[in-house]
Amino acid sequence: MIQNFISMNGYGLFVWLSFAITFLACATIYYKTYKTLKKYEKDFAKELEQLSASERKLVLEKSKVASQVLASYNKSI
Repeated sequence: MIQNFISMNGYGLFVWLSFAITFLACATIYYKTYKTLKKYEKDFAKELEQLSASERKLVLEKSKVASQVLASYNKSI
């Protein structure tokens, strides 16, 4: 029964190979996107630290995204 499922009437090699290629492509895209996001978060946090305390407070109050980015960046340090 398992043998029939894996072989898929002779098409198993093509099916499982295409599944593996698709999974590998999705994993690669996810990894590159995650890496780029962390780079941008790091750059944003550095720019935010260069602002004065009043400007930083104003930016964090105005932007919900900015506060979330800063919070996630501080957690990863």
